Amino acid sequence: MKKILHISKYYPPYKGGIEDVCYNIVRILHKSNSCQQKVICFSGEKETTNELYDGVHVLRVGSTMQIARQVITLSYRKELKKMIQEFKPDIIHFHAPNPLIAYYLLSIIPPHTELIVHWHSDIVAQRQLYKLVKKVEDRLLQRASVILATSPNYIDDSLPLKKYTYKVEILQNFIDPSKFLLTPDLLNKVDAIKKQYNNVPILFFLGRHVYYKGIQFLIDAEPLITHDCVLLIGGKGELTEELKRKNKSSRIHFLGRIDDEDLPMYYCASDIFVFPSVTKNEAFGVALAEAMYCKNAAVTYTIPGSGVNWVSLHGVTGIESENGNIEQLSRAINTLLADTELRKTYAEAAKKRVEDNFTIEIIEERLKKLYSI
Repeated sequence: MKKILHISKYYPPYKGGIEDVCYNIVRILHKSNSCQQKVICFSGEKETTNELYDGVHVLRVGSTMQIARQVITLSYRKELKKMIQEFKPDIIHFHAPNPLIAYYLLSIIPPHTELIVHWHSDIVAQRQLYKLVKKVEDRLLQRASVILATSPNYIDDSLPLKKYTYKVEILQNFIDPSKFLLTPDLLNKVDAIKKQYNNVPILFFLGRHVYYKGIQFLIDAEPLITHDCVLLIGGKGELTEELKRKNKSSRIHFLGRIDDEDLPMYYCASDIFVFPSVTKNEAFGVALAEAMYCKNAAVTYTIPGSGVNWVSLHGVTGIESENGNIEQLSRAINTLLADTELRKTYAEAAKKRVEDNFTIEIIEERLKKLYSI
């Protein structure tokens, strides 16, 4: 039975896009009982801990500080080396970007161990840091047996991947449809949300409150939305308080962090999912795929190199607007609010696109082929 070591920045219960992808891959393989697995990640605390999480051994390495979003830990190399020596993995599945740990890994990975690099995103914002880690990044990609990209759009626009396209494969992110079963209890909760907002159309956003998510553009666009609606903003982050101060509209409601068990009722109560991310830091958009599965027509910006515009297709599952253009964003929303039939057509197509491309069942077979198990 093959042994697979997963290296993620963090791991659930920590919430994050990369962390969710790593967890779902581990969960799929654990359920199939087709291999042995371990996970190593940062703990988010100073202490290092070992635990079984959903039946899989997870080593969470303590850290001391962060510089430009890179966690700094002096003990990680020792812990990683020990885990590789004791576990003897056949495959190491490395989730990038994580440049310091890539540097550690390259110094200790055995020659015979297969390395799969899961390329979630280029380093976009930390320009000065990138100059320091570019060589490490290139060595990592050179050492990789396979490089996984989450969309064809990202491959086409990624400078680091250009030299290695011959070994890049697509492994799209995915959702778990079982989370969104339309049970009587869920339908009652959906009705309650609709009544809470007087049964007007609901626009929904979900994500971290950081610049690249584009929430500020959505708030600026709200006065230009001429049709009756409410806008629900889920999540929180470093910009939350600033965004609340910026907001002057009674139609906009900040929900804060929404528990996983409550997310389905908000997705299903909504009519339009507005996803105004503006940079390819938004490499895919799992929340977008989840909302589409729950029959939300999508409104997005055009983001060069991002998989967002591969997940939702302009004129098929929703409307795409010029990046950062609040007039076009509001026009797209007004179009969908004014034309119920168009909105329903996009919503049905959105669900089908996710069913056909972005579910666990589709990915499970891809993973078994990838690992040759």
